[in-house]
Amino acid sequence: MTVIRTEDELALEAQWDDAHDPAVGVVILCHPHPLEGGTMNAPLMRAVAQSLAAAGLHVLRFNFRSVGQSEGEWGAGIGEVGDVAAAVEAAGLAFPEETVSLAGWSFGATTSLRWQTESESTHAWVGIAPGIKPYRGTDPPDTNRLQPAARLVIAGDRDQFASVDAIRDFADRIGARVEIMPGSDHFFYFREAKVGEMVAQFLGGRAAAP
Repeated sequence: MTVIRTEDELALEAQWDDAHDPAVGVVILCHPHPLEGGTMNAPLMRAVAQSLAAAGLHVLRFNFRSVGQSEGEWGAGIGEVGDVAAAVEAAGLAFPEETVSLAGWSFGATTSLRWQTESESTHAWVGIAPGIKPYRGTDPPDTNRLQPAARLVIAGDRDQFASVDAIRDFADRIGARVEIMPGSDHFFYFREAKVGEMVAQFLGGRAAAP
């Protein structure tokens, strides 16, 4: 375990998943909604991190403020944007020669995209079943403020929170490619490894050995 520190002086619990040599980049991986039990150790998070590391990508997972051993209180989706900023800074300091990308699941996807909006970031981004509607007091980012960047949205055709049409419309507004997984819902049960492979491929990871 490691600790990253936010601009408002909170210590966040974090975990590095080291790339299999040689490394080809770094990915910040952001977890689902803190008020719904989301943590950096959710099964899908661990599976995606494993796939990324196997593809040569260092992975920084972290618990948003108030989750696990991370300090602070729920920040209504606003304070959590600062948590993403802290993770990006930590990744850049740890691996200054490597390209940094972002990925997130559900709330983590939306919050990392909100960080891109506010920071005008052009880092590559992958949203796994991103939250595209207001939820528990938090809103999706203002997509009109996003800078052009390589983006991918992965979603299931049985997602409980958004229709395929709504997902495609959202992806179009953020300039993202879309991959729809038939038979999957918001949680991708038994398809975790496949999701990880898709994320790794899009973010420049090495292909898996035959």
